[in-house]
Amino acid sequence: MADLKRLYRELISLEIELWNGIEGRLRAEYDLPLTSFEVLHLLLLRPGPRIQDIAEEFSITVGGTSKLVDRLEAAGLCERRANPHDRRSSVVELTPEGRKLVDGALKVFEEELELRIGSVVSEQSVREVTAVLVRLREAGRTLDAKRKAAGQAPMPGMRTPKQPGRPAS
Repeated sequence: MADLKRLYRELISLEIELWNGIEGRLRAEYDLPLTSFEVLHLLLLRPGPRIQDIAEEFSITVGGTSKLVDRLEAAGLCERRANPHDRRSSVVELTPEGRKLVDGALKVFEEELELRIGSVVSEQSVREVTAVLVRLREAGRTLDAKRKAAGQAPMPGMRTPKQPGRPAS
């Protein structure tokens, strides 16, 4: 029988160690928390998302996302602009300073991923593990949606969906 508890512990421990290792290097070289890098990287890949889009991408609250964007905006790394398709919302874009920072930080991020994952497992294994993780996340979302549709409330003490180890910094 599969030891699901061990798999769970290994996944969570890996996520925390991976997060801490990458964040440590980003903070040391760019004074940039990984949470902030993640949002800036998203803005590089998908210019002009709304706060709601960013929140959905990272499974965090709109309020937490808005506060994070406020801090990035205050640091001059991004800015909100009127949404040309919906006057009730704004879009978030990188500033030139934000683009320069994320370009440099992206190199560090990619180097750490290569050191911590790519140098340890084959490309084929990366594809296989990624496919399994995608299936697990999809199954979890389906389960959550079914429970929500059935009116089942979360268990007491359960956190709302959020990626583990991702503080709202």
